[in-house]
Amino acid sequence: MLHLRWLGRVRYRDALALQEALHRRPGTDHLLLLEHEPVYTLGVRADPAHLLRPPADVGAELVTVRRGGDVTFHGPGQLVGYPILDVAGKRGGGMADTAVYVAGVAQLLIDALADLGLPGCTYDPAYPGVWAPPRSDGPVDAVARKLAAIGVRLSRGRSMHGFALNVTDEPLPFFAHIVPCGLTDRTVTSLAREGVEVSMREVVDAVARRAAERWGGADATLDRADVVWRPKADGSDLTPFSRGEGAGTPVRLVGRLAAAGVTDGLAVTERKPAWLRPKVRHVGEVLEVRKLLRGLDLVTVCEEAGCPNLSECWADGTATFMINGEQCTRACGFCLVDTSKPRPLDPDEPRRVGDAVARLGLRFAVVTSVARDDLPDGGAAAFAETIRAVRAAVPGCSVEVLIPDCKGDPEALATIFDARPDVLNHNIETVARLQRAARPSASYARSLGVLGAAKGAGLVTKSSIIVGMGETDDEVVQTLRDLAAIGVDIVTVGQYLRPTSHHLPVARWVEPAAFERFKEAGETMGIAHVEASPLTRSSYHARQASAAAGAAGTAASGALPAGAAAAAVPVAAPGRRSG
Repeated sequence: MLHLRWLGRVRYRDALALQEALHRRPGTDHLLLLEHEPVYTLGVRADPAHLLRPPADVGAELVTVRRGGDVTFHGPGQLVGYPILDVAGKRGGGMADTAVYVAGVAQLLIDALADLGLPGCTYDPAYPGVWAPPRSDGPVDAVARKLAAIGVRLSRGRSMHGFALNVTDEPLPFFAHIVPCGLTDRTVTSLAREGVEVSMREVVDAVARRAAERWGGADATLDRADVVWRPKADGSDLTPFSRGEGAGTPVRLVGRLAAAGVTDGLAVTERKPAWLRPKVRHVGEVLEVRKLLRGLDLVTVCEEAGCPNLSECWADGTATFMINGEQCTRACGFCLVDTSKPRPLDPDEPRRVGDAVARLGLRFAVVTSVARDDLPDGGAAAFAETIRAVRAAVPGCSVEVLIPDCKGDPEALATIFDARPDVLNHNIETVARLQRAARPSASYARSLGVLGAAKGAGLVTKSSIIVGMGETDDEVVQTLRDLAAIGVDIVTVGQYLRPTSHHLPVARWVEPAAFERFKEAGETMGIAHVEASPLTRSSYHARQASAAAGAAGTAASGALPAGAAAAAVPVAAPGRRSG
């Protein structure tokens, strides 16, 4: 089976992190299709002289990558494809296998281009890429015209990188600032310039069909999921909810949902099913925790995000600490956290969190944060300082962090990874199709890349899915499959509860039996522990989940995972917050 994901517009470094994560785990085949933000990339043998102008001058990034080929450009209007496949060759995976694989990629594109109305495209092994057919209607006939560049890397029998096909004329001016692929006697073209006016969706569909035939196995099986990342240009996505249940929801949320195919929702007044009515018990333990936190001037996501498990967990003397202030720089459609202008960081906050962990007697602490896109490191340094402060206050205490994406910045993420949290949690939140509606400032590809990078750094990784916002059960399973493919150890799945009428409507109440199926599906895929129930939240039963994942990891590898020794000490924590 081939797992194909249309990811929309993605920054190069986010796609690279996701590729690397998928490449590290053989056994499944993937094709990532996307557009990039403007970027010039240099292959390992690229000549720097072929970069004729500083990329920053034309609004592009510059990245050096481990792939074949010289310098090329990626940007809007260009379909980029990254096949991450097990390429079993007969020649030991050397240059001969690479040549056969590259020729296969080229043929896939040639076939798809013919399907789109441009037959006669060719592949020349001396000049890897796909070339437009000869023309007899003008001087352009005298110059070979490249439609698609190909640059790949095969390592340990598995492929990375791929192809870039110019669909519109939008990318072409950027090629004037380089010597594309180091070729001075050839030029670059696009489908539009060759007289084929098609949408990006049509090109994706054509490539998907041919990819299924070539890489989908004997039965050409394709598992496809698409990110809906941009509304229709004519505004036709602003369809009202069919029965008016979207009343009160901002137009931008209604439009994004409609673009993703969600045009219905439950009324705000609809009574919750019995399984979604937690028992609220403001007993003495709850009041004591609140008093302690107020005295230390600390914030919990339990209160800020309106977690339904607050009474249960606070009665147990546990809470999820929220650092970096109370104001979030993002406005996710499901989240109750304040989005007003953030205040400066409090340098004493990490020490106070450590003090609270000590006074509460915790041996497993959970720390999360608002998104702080206003900070150069996205708040990463404060996470690292808090991890160190907790361990200084309570030696041996295990720490789980629930982090925003820090804009995918490798240096910022490394700051957190280097502090070695026992569990690194970052929430994917919802299925690919609903990403833009639920978390428009985030990215499905980036979140998978962040989790994959954390796994590559040797950390226990965790993520969370909210259900009931308009996804299908099959899409939840697809998302679990994506998390499993990058090695995520723990996943939580819980029901979305609408905080106010200005947030995303609830599309459905998901019955308890469905959560049992999600748990079974995820653990069958190899996720060590799936915590799934209507009232599950990101950090609910965090200690127990860590212990279960550690036990599974120990059974599988015979090694003791990080944090396993402390995981038997009781503490759990609720909450939800992610970039």
